[in-house]
Amino acid sequence: MYRIAVLGDRDSIYGFAALGLDVYPVTTSEEGGRTLRKLAEGEYAVIYITEALAAELEHELDRYRELPLPAIIPIPGVTGNTGMGIKMVKKSVEQAVGSDIIFGDD
Repeated sequence: MYRIAVLGDRDSIYGFAALGLDVYPVTTSEEGGRTLRKLAEGEYAVIYITEALAAELEHELDRYRELPLPAIIPIPGVTGNTGMGIKMVKKSVEQAVGSDIIFGDD
């Protein structure tokens, strides 16, 4: 059975443990990259990652973009929304469709 993980800084992800999700607090992008690889190769179908960490690991995330699993989904951290989540969705749509379907200011 697949599981759901949440990866990011402790303050941003701690509350997800109350929902029964597996939380993996990290303090550096290097630690985040190692943990992401471990989770992606394991039994996790969904990995939520804070936008701040996702921005630091964008090259790592590109590796998993075309794979069916895991789905790696950026979420806002305690500092708020950075726009990284919509940027990743836009990039995935452009790749799948071949053009930008989201109009508006970048």
